Amino acid sequence: MEYVRSRKLSLAAVELFSGKRIIDIALDYGFETQSGFTKAFRKAFGYSPSQYAARMEGYLQNGPIFEIGGYVMNPVIVQKPAFKVAGYGIETNVAEGNYTKDIASFWSHYEGENLESKMYEILNPPKHGEVGLCVPAFDSGNATYLLGVIVEDFSRVTDDMLTVQVLEAEYAVFTTPPVDTSEGKDQGEFVHVIKSTWKYIFEEWFPGSGYVYDEGKLNFEYYDERCHSRVDTVMEIYVPVRGRYQSVNG
Repeated sequence: MEYVRSRKLSLAAVELFSGKRIIDIALDYGFETQSGFTKAFRKAFGYSPSQYAARMEGYLQNGPIFEIGGYVMNPVIVQKPAFKVAGYGIETNVAEGNYTKDIASFWSHYEGENLESKMYEILNPPKHGEVGLCVPAFDSGNATYLLGVIVEDFSRVTDDMLTVQVLEAEYAVFTTPPVDTSEGKDQGEFVHVIKSTWKYIFEEWFPGSGYVYDEGKLNFEYYDERCHSRVDTVMEIYVPVRGRYQSVNG
């Protein structure tokens, strides 16, 4: 039911660009009231339906290449409790010290076995959505890119999987500018936008933000139903932060 609800909200997000009234969209997707739809939409995506449409509309009208930065790139600051991730990893040749930006969206270049479907079948997570994060491998000096799902425990994990416990942290959550990845479109543009967003975060946003990167915590990419063959494909980047003058111990 969680997946069905998430899927409905994802499809409803596309309808926001059709010119239909929000109440009509809400009713079309099984919500009894506009307020109920708005509450569920905000919980799923961090914005109300009208805010989401306003943030995305300008980018959808400006063609396939977007300037990183501006209003749509203002992050949402959230406190996220600790959670568990399990999935499959790919060893890289990227040095551990440079992994944050160098292998962002690394999974998009993987052409091996369809581990995503296998992962969902075995782990049966309570919520649909993939987490992509980098795990330093101190023995080899290289990082491992892990694509996983959030699980309640590790009871279903098999020997060929990796597990990570992500600590509670304060995050700046960035939504990438939307791109068109519908059927027949070039998927490489989505990868380019993800990498450009990472670059923007560390080179432009942090210096004037009042925050510093919390190196003791893990950053991660989050892919939900909004990143599968849509005209407004987006994903989210979670970057752990602390106040610029806040001590490491809080």
